[in-house]
Amino acid sequence: MSTHGSTSVSGDAGRHIWTTRISQIGPFLRETMPEVVTLPQHFKNQGYFTRSLGKIYHVGIDDPASWSVPPWHSKKPRYGPEGSAMVARRVADLRAAGQAIPQKGENAPFYGGPAFEAPELADDDLLDGDTVREALEAMRALAANPQQPFFLAVGFSNPHVPWVAPKRYWDLYRTDDMPLPQNRHAPRDAPAFAATTGADFYWYGNVPKDRVIPPAFGRQCLHGYLAAISYVDAGVGRLLAELDRLGLRQDTVVVFWGDHGYYMGEHNWWGGKHNNYEGATRAPLIVSAPGMKAAGRKTAAVVEFVDIYPSLVELCGLPGPSDAAGLEGSSFAPLLDNPDLPRDKAAFSEYPKGGNHGIAMRTDRYRYVEWRNRSGALVARELYDHQADPDENRNAAGDPANAALIERLGQRLRTRTSLRRGGPRKACVRGVAPFRLAR
Repeated sequence: MSTHGSTSVSGDAGRHIWTTRISQIGPFLRETMPEVVTLPQHFKNQGYFTRSLGKIYHVGIDDPASWSVPPWHSKKPRYGPEGSAMVARRVADLRAAGQAIPQKGENAPFYGGPAFEAPELADDDLLDGDTVREALEAMRALAANPQQPFFLAVGFSNPHVPWVAPKRYWDLYRTDDMPLPQNRHAPRDAPAFAATTGADFYWYGNVPKDRVIPPAFGRQCLHGYLAAISYVDAGVGRLLAELDRLGLRQDTVVVFWGDHGYYMGEHNWWGGKHNNYEGATRAPLIVSAPGMKAAGRKTAAVVEFVDIYPSLVELCGLPGPSDAAGLEGSSFAPLLDNPDLPRDKAAFSEYPKGGNHGIAMRTDRYRYVEWRNRSGALVARELYDHQADPDENRNAAGDPANAALIERLGQRLRTRTSLRRGGPRKACVRGVAPFRLAR
């Protein structure tokens, strides 16, 4: 099962971005929706103990009303010794020059570290492993009180760049074996302002400053990315093994999801996700629920992050929240028994580019994007047929043969989104990969 959409705020609120009106890192959810009942808050209101560990909301931006105790974040380093030394040198250089120490941007110390690192460390010596350690302790404490239902959210920083994993995960792969994508070009006939991605990958200390990624360096990036994925995979395995050991698997719903995709050379984009294309907005979703009849199977159905809220409510047998009428997702629980069920649904994402605001709609076959300027006027369209062009290599919106299809998709998008006229807003799809347990 794959999800399409953007930002975990939408998933926790059960609303799309056009309702939450949050499309950037910075605002708190209750600045725009003061009375919202989030997913974990609803579980807490139903008597669940709810806890957040690691990167669930973006670090520094959380929602205290959602949790029974304050969110926990590891103090262990994100980098190993090499990366930490590079960051320290950046700090020293800035101080020697009498400059402020920025938290974001090309000169920020964190980005002075490498894009990938394979330190000779144990899993728990780095941030993600330490988060798993804390989660294991939390699970043991919860198991000691079997009458207390729980909602445990565990967030990993990998495999978001920088890809830092203990060397034993790097050693699982060979750099020379890494295949580079074949479509090392932007989507043809796409608007020039739209066919770009974020620049922050190029800020890292060992990334070529001319922003030209040679094949050898690209393979190292892929190597680091796979090592980071394996590191997280091992952490998830530790959590599942403990769930079994504690005898909790039989009445625990497990959801694994990542809130965005990632470009690793496709369209010649690296380490980014800042656009409205498939590579950025498609993400993994794996669900295990007691009694599900289709365990181990996949579904081709379209699912959004906003569907997670109503799905968990249904799977756990809870009543809907008091503001259930405002939930904008639909439960995917029936797919767990029959993955082939018809599901006439589209998924939506938003991102601004070049002074314009784009809203993308993904059906089971097409990706359709409308771009509007600050006055709300339509300035560009994109269309990708995933049957004929699964890699989105060419924008087919300009083909006369697609005129009727464009009109039909456009009507569906505008009807669903009630398109705003307020112009673009700065946005960022955040990098998190929470592993969620709801008992």
